[in-house]
Amino acid sequence: MKIQIKDETFILHPSGAIFWESQKIIIISDVHLGKVTHFRKHGIAIPQNAISENFKNITDVLEYFEPEKIIFLGDLFHSSKNAEWDLFAEWISNHNQETYLVAGNHDIIDQKHYYEIGILVIDSLEIDHFLFTHHPTEKEDFFNFSGHIHPGIILRGLGLQSLKLKCFFKKSDQIIMPAFGEFTGKFIMKPEPGHTVFAIAGDEIILINKNN
Repeated sequence: MKIQIKDETFILHPSGAIFWESQKIIIISDVHLGKVTHFRKHGIAIPQNAISENFKNITDVLEYFEPEKIIFLGDLFHSSKNAEWDLFAEWISNHNQETYLVAGNHDIIDQKHYYEIGILVIDSLEIDHFLFTHHPTEKEDFFNFSGHIHPGIILRGLGLQSLKLKCFFKKSDQIIMPAFGEFTGKFIMKPEPGHTVFAIAGDEIILINKNN
């Protein structure tokens, strides 16, 4: 789904990524690589194929949009280095996009390891009048792209049916992106007047409300 922000076109993708059309930048938040391995190590039964799904999903997005730059909005890795780091290092070696990691609270791996594989780690990034951060941030005259919260929305049907979906949660000067990674959970948001919610339902983006 295409949306306009400050006269620029952004494409919301069902994976949870956003593509900035004119700049050819793909924006991805909260992948939490290593989380599956971390949980399995501690006896939590998460399917092993969830690891390959994360890499496949990122690859699919890059092949679809063919971006020149990648911005990861924090929590790229869930915790310390584990077996998935080597998989990620191999994966990134096969891609030539200029890549940035806006550090999140889970990004505890030493920055030198990212530099060694060609990723620049930064606290925030400003491009034109757009501000890219991990935590939702307000800055005058800037529109903020952020993650961290893992926004979700509950859709209620007739009777007692309900459905929890990941969503892009947009305010007047900010959009909070859904978590890209597998098994990352959702924080249910409650839209207020002026908020717009774009829910992810399978391979579709659904506009739930618009500035109600």
